[in-house]
Amino acid sequence: MTHTRYAFVKANWHSDIVDQALEGFLELIPAEQVDVFDVPGAFEMPLLTRDLAQTGQYAAVACAAFVVDGGIYRHDFVAQSVVDGLMRASMDTGVPVLSVSLTPHQYQETDHHNAIYRAHFVEKGREAAQAALKITETRAALQKVA
Repeated sequence: MTHTRYAFVKANWHSDIVDQALEGFLELIPAEQVDVFDVPGAFEMPLLTRDLAQTGQYAAVACAAFVVDGGIYRHDFVAQSVVDGLMRASMDTGVPVLSVSLTPHQYQETDHHNAIYRAHFVEKGREAAQAALKITETRAALQKVA
């Protein structure tokens, strides 16, 4: 029996937080069905995501990043560009792309904030897995009707 495959792309910035999304994703989708890819930061996700989607190997691609205000650049611009790029990759390839790319308004690198966001990323990873499973199921049902 063939299993549906999923790709999971994660940015390495704040990997202690971002990696938690993969943990949540793997709670619902078995690890043997998920190929994991690391990129340096969020800005690199859309290109790799498009390339992965174009292979035809994946039912969906999930992407995780934590884009915070570093005081040097406009993090909201980066976050918007990333989400726009992920949506374009999905629309251009016809493969669902799910975003676990979060941009907090008031992040401070403290133990308290890190604990909150680690837990939040686990939940968001679960939600991405639920969405991946549902969209895969719905698209399969549509193909049976057509």
